[in-house]
Amino acid sequence: MSDQTDISPFAPERFPVMHRVPGVRLGADRCGIKQADTKLDLMVAAFDRPTAVAGVFTKSSTAGAPVQWCRRHLARGTARGLVVNSGNANVFTGKAGRDAVEAMAGRTAELIGAEPHEIFVASTGVIGETLPVSAVVTALPGITASLDANAWHDAAQAIMTTDTFPKGSSVITSIDGTPVTITGMAKGSGMIAPDMATMLAYVFTDASLPAAVLQPLLASAADRSFNAITVDSDTSTSDTLQLFATGHARHAAITDRRDPRLKAFREALDALCLDLAHQVVKDGEGASKFVEIRIAGAKSARAARRIGLSIANSPLVKTAIAGGDANWGRIVMAVGKSGEPIAETDLDIHVGGHAVALDGAPPPGYDETPVARHMAGREVLIEVAVGQGHGRATVWTCDFTRRYIEINADYRS
Repeated sequence: MSDQTDISPFAPERFPVMHRVPGVRLGADRCGIKQADTKLDLMVAAFDRPTAVAGVFTKSSTAGAPVQWCRRHLARGTARGLVVNSGNANVFTGKAGRDAVEAMAGRTAELIGAEPHEIFVASTGVIGETLPVSAVVTALPGITASLDANAWHDAAQAIMTTDTFPKGSSVITSIDGTPVTITGMAKGSGMIAPDMATMLAYVFTDASLPAAVLQPLLASAADRSFNAITVDSDTSTSDTLQLFATGHARHAAITDRRDPRLKAFREALDALCLDLAHQVVKDGEGASKFVEIRIAGAKSARAARRIGLSIANSPLVKTAIAGGDANWGRIVMAVGKSGEPIAETDLDIHVGGHAVALDGAPPPGYDETPVARHMAGREVLIEVAVGQGHGRATVWTCDFTRRYIEINADYRS
């Protein structure tokens, strides 16, 4: 599998400061799935006691064996560990794929003193190739013997495929006056389209919240972040987002997701997920520009998102952005193909704050110069008002460059 070698222009200078989460230890190593034997490709996270868990997964009808395993055991609401490999997606491999998941979960459970159903499993990489599970199982004892509460960087690296930088985010917030930590990591660069999930992402907190509270909080956070990004309109077979709460924070018990004492925690979780989602877009395969698309005046928020994603997923729009071409007619085209009702005379479009269309036509004296200047920058803002109602939505994407084609043309070589 070909790794993306050109570092994203949005790559941070350094991995962020990641606050340790009491009750969580991590480790990573090389088990040889990736062709480059120097690359980490296996990570484990272990929890010192039963930990509440929530999750959202791909809606793909060809979801892989790891996703099926996680869905099946999520209803129990507790976890003791997580094991993730990169380089091989373990998708569409039949009984061998299911057996591999059971072997990974079973061996990890043995090593940390848990039950297999308490271990969540994920794989990412090439689809349709049998996972060399013996290599994974052989590497697990070494990883679990050296787990560390601060091994976030290695863990984030181990789940990467065509990513050019590891993605992490960490905040300290509070619940009812008690400090609470939220720390997360994600991988994603290609095959990114909103249909939760859109990649692999794992978030950990020491909050003392049951799964019944975590699940709606995570679903809401995902809808505002990971379900509002796209790189290439393709939904992965392996997409997973999970939230683990160890319960070490000693705040008052909360059993209702609507409890007002959750306000700060909810806002922090939303912000952290949005940060990770933005990092995924900024590391889109071959991406050179980060694009924000704001839609207003739609019949509903859902309609607004549909219009926004129609623009964000348009190859013609994305290639125009890559070339800095102020061809706003392509935006008009993408709005029209969304399937949402649009009155031409109500359509307003701004690019970088500059009006390119008002009431369905170019504004008097339209000057393309400042628009082209904005399009040439690293960050592009597109705003569209359709005059049909009060629905609003914001989505994020990146441009399409020649590098995207190069990466995906030789992905397996």
